Amino acid sequence: MGSGAKTSKKTKTSKKAKTSKGKGGDATATAGGKDALPAQGVTPDAALSGKAARKAEKKRKKAAKARDDDAVKPVTWSEVLRVGPTFSLADLDAGSTPGFTGDKADGEAVMADLQKRVGDLQERLYAESKGGGTRSVLLVIQGMDTSGKGGIMRHVVGAVDPQGVSITSFKAPSAEEKRHPFLWRIRRALPGPGDLGVFDRSHYEDVLIVRVHDLVPRTTWSRRYGQINAFEQGVVDDGTVIVKVMMHISSEEQKARLTERLSREDKYWKYNPGDLDERGHWADYMEAYQAVLEKCSTDAAPWFVVPADHKWYARLAVTNLLLEHLEAMDPKWPAADFDVEAERARLALTP
Repeated sequence: MGSGAKTSKKTKTSKKAKTSKGKGGDATATAGGKDALPAQGVTPDAALSGKAARKAEKKRKKAAKARDDDAVKPVTWSEVLRVGPTFSLADLDAGSTPGFTGDKADGEAVMADLQKRVGDLQERLYAESKGGGTRSVLLVIQGMDTSGKGGIMRHVVGAVDPQGVSITSFKAPSAEEKRHPFLWRIRRALPGPGDLGVFDRSHYEDVLIVRVHDLVPRTTWSRRYGQINAFEQGVVDDGTVIVKVMMHISSEEQKARLTERLSREDKYWKYNPGDLDERGHWADYMEAYQAVLEKCSTDAAPWFVVPADHKWYARLAVTNLLLEHLEAMDPKWPAADFDVEAERARLALTP
């Protein structure tokens, strides 16, 4: 109970213990007084014999089997947040916290350990490349304005060693980029061996904003879903694990965050009048995102949708998604390419 809770006044107890009806109508004492029934002892299994012992053993085996049964093992964040064939963005509560039953304090309490584990695995991945490894990770972050993409950069990506990390923020294409196919600038930003690459927005802008604002013909952007799937399959085949995350914020929460930016001088720099213009196309963007999630969540590169009305939860979820993918990769420290004992001996001889 929090410190703000009201305290209750002490009340006098009746001399007679209150009773309640149990099964069969027997009165059982509930006040713990002299009329209360004695606590019932539990006979240890070791003291049982015959039929009772066999029954207890059967129960123990059943419980042990249940603990090992796949059906009762906790699901992963990747399983909880992955987009399936019947996924509906409109049905997902942006204020929910799937996969986590705690509150903000609970979430923040476990973040330090999670960040340490992610940092360790990311360092291993980077070191693995120095021994000839070719694998990498690409974290794609998409979402409406104010959905918390910047917070992911600071609190998730920013918690690991910047060595081996590259972040690319994709804005409107430059004149040079417009002269090339839409995936040209994306290919140039892909992470190298051992790197954790992060896309703040991505190639999906070419089937989101261009669709909403009719920047290219429908026949053009409608072909891009298949082109994106083929592109991502090739990236995965080359050794890059792709983790695609949509930060799902509600219209109400976005309005609250924009209001805060206009209410505080230290937030003015984060406000963009264009964000309000885009807000006017909310329904169109939700339709465009639904199409992206349906058409481009593949076995090679599935989509994960993270409810983002609670910033602490969104950061916790993305950290866990990244951690689970790195753990599945299980990067290894490279073996020494020199004689360790000989080097120890040489070092011992130095002043």
